[in-house]
Amino acid sequence: MPLSPRFRPASLALLLIPALALAPQAGRAEGTAGAFLAAREAGVMNDFAASLPYLQRLQLADPANLGTLESLAVSAFSVGEFDLAAQTAGELAALDPANRAAALLLLAKAFHEGDYAAALTISDSGASIHPLIEGLARAWAQLGAGRMSDALATLDTVAGVEGMQAFAEYCRALMLATVGDVEGAVAVIEDDAAGVSTALNRRGYIAYAQLLALSERYDDALALIDTVFAPGADPAIDRMRAAYAEGRALPFDVIASPGEGMGEVFSVMANAMVTGRNPLEALIYAQASVWVNPALTESQLLIGQIFEEMDQPQMAAAAYEAIPADNVFGNAARMGRAQVLETLGRRDEAIADLQAMAGANPQSYAAHSVLGDFLRRDNQFAAAAEAYSRAMDLLTEAGLEPEWQLWFSRAVALSRADQWQAAEADFRAALALQPDQPTVLNYLGYSLIERGEKQDEAMEMIERAVAGDPDSGYILDSLAWALYRLGRYTEAVAHMERAVEMEPTDAVLNDHLGDVYWAVGRHREAHFQWRRALSFAPAEDLDEERLRRKIEVGLDTVRAEAGEPPLHPAN
Repeated sequence: MPLSPRFRPASLALLLIPALALAPQAGRAEGTAGAFLAAREAGVMNDFAASLPYLQRLQLADPANLGTLESLAVSAFSVGEFDLAAQTAGELAALDPANRAAALLLLAKAFHEGDYAAALTISDSGASIHPLIEGLARAWAQLGAGRMSDALATLDTVAGVEGMQAFAEYCRALMLATVGDVEGAVAVIEDDAAGVSTALNRRGYIAYAQLLALSERYDDALALIDTVFAPGADPAIDRMRAAYAEGRALPFDVIASPGEGMGEVFSVMANAMVTGRNPLEALIYAQASVWVNPALTESQLLIGQIFEEMDQPQMAAAAYEAIPADNVFGNAARMGRAQVLETLGRRDEAIADLQAMAGANPQSYAAHSVLGDFLRRDNQFAAAAEAYSRAMDLLTEAGLEPEWQLWFSRAVALSRADQWQAAEADFRAALALQPDQPTVLNYLGYSLIERGEKQDEAMEMIERAVAGDPDSGYILDSLAWALYRLGRYTEAVAHMERAVEMEPTDAVLNDHLGDVYWAVGRHREAHFQWRRALSFAPAEDLDEERLRRKIEVGLDTVRAEAGEPPLHPAN
C-alpha cells in the first residue's frame, strides 16, 4: 500500500546515523575514549552490530548519557537485538520522555506484546515520532483496547492530512475486516473518493481478493487474482484461486490482530523511507514491522537489501536466510544471498545454491536468468547461455516476450563462448526491441570493429551509443578504439583521453590510451599510460603479457611479433 507521491516522510533526525548521536562527553569517562572512538567509527561504517559492545561499555561508565543510550538503543534495534533495544529505550525514555527514538522503539515493543494500553500512552505522550505513525498507532491501539468508534474517528483525522487519505482508508478497511464487517471493508476499498483500490500493494490485493470472496463475489475475486498475480508464483495465491473457482471462501488472514495492523503501517513507512533514500530510517521501520509481525517477509527481504546497500554483507546474508525457502519471497531471498556470497568472494557457493534453486523451481524464469548472470560473471559462458535460453523458453511458453536485457545477456555469453553468429542474432534481437539502447549498440559495434566486420555499420552504432549516453567512459572508449582500429589515430586521441578522464582507474582504458598515444608518436606518454594500466591490473580483457612487452619494446615491435600489420603502412 504505497503512500501518496505528495507524502514526504519527515526525517527522524536522531535515527539517521545512530553512532553520531553520541555526545562528545560520552568518551570523557576514565578509560572510555577508545570505546567512544570505536563505537563512532563502527556507526559511520554502518556496522551497528560491531558498535554494540563499545556502546554498552560507554553506558556502564555513564548510565545517564542520553547520546550513548540513544545510540545503543537504535543500533541494537537496527540489527534486530530487540530486547536490548527495548530495555535501553525504556531507560532513555525515563530520562528524556520526549525522545522520539525511544518513543518509536517502545511503541513497536507495545504492539509486539499486544499491550495496547501502553501503545496508547506512548502515542499520547507528546513525543513527536511522525504524524502518520502517531495517528495510526493511536487508531490501532484504540481498536486493540476495544474502542472501535474511537479508532474510526482517529482514522478520519489521519485521512484529512494531505497525501494520507488512501492509506488511512486502507487501515479502515483492515479494521472492519478484523471485526467481521466484510461488506463495509469492501465498500471502503471500492470507494473511488478514498482512492484505496488504485494504490494497493501486493498484500492489499490479497486482502481485497479475500474480502471479495467472503462477500461471495467469487468471479470478481478470480478476475482480480488473474490480473495481478502470475499463476504458480505463490502457492497461497494458487490455493485462493482454486477455492474461489469452487465457490468456496477462505478466512481473512492478511492480519489477525491490531498489532499486525500496525505492522502494516511500519512496513509502509519502511518502503517510503527507501523510496526517499533514507536507508537507515527504512531499516528501523522494517525491523519494527517484522518484530510486530514476523510473517511480513516483504520487510525481511527489505532488511537484507538495506544491509547490502550499507555494505554489511554478513548482516544481509543473515536477513535473507531468515526467509524460509518455501515462502513467496524465498527465491528472491536466495538470489539476494547469492549476491552477498559473491561479494564475499564465495561465488562457487553462490552458483551452487542458485543451481539448486533453479533445479527446485524448473518453471521459474527468474531463477534461470539470475543463474545465467552468475555463470557469465564466472566465465562459464556456454553454461550461462544455456541458463538464459531456459529462461527465455519459459517466458515464451507463458506467452511473454523476453525483454531486451535477456537477449543482450545471452548475446554476451554466446559471444564470449565463441558462438558469434548466434550472439550477433541476439544482439540484433535486443536492438529490435530497443533500437537506441546505448549498451547494446556499444557492445555490438565494438565487437564488429574488433572482428573487422561491417565497419561502417559498427561505427554508426557506436556513434549512436555515444549520443545516447555521452557520459559513459566505456562507450567513449569504444568510439576511440574504433577510430584507432580504422587508422584514424588523431581523431581517436581526444575521445580516448576523455574516456580515461571519466574512468581513470580502468586498466583496459589506460592501455588503450597508451596505444593511441603511441600511434600518434607520443611514445613517452604511451609508456606512462601502459605503466598506469599495469598498476590497475588484473582486469578482465587485459592482456598483461602483451602490456608488459609493450612497455619493454614498444607497440610497433609487439605488433610485428604478433603478425599484425604496422600502424603506419609504407606507401
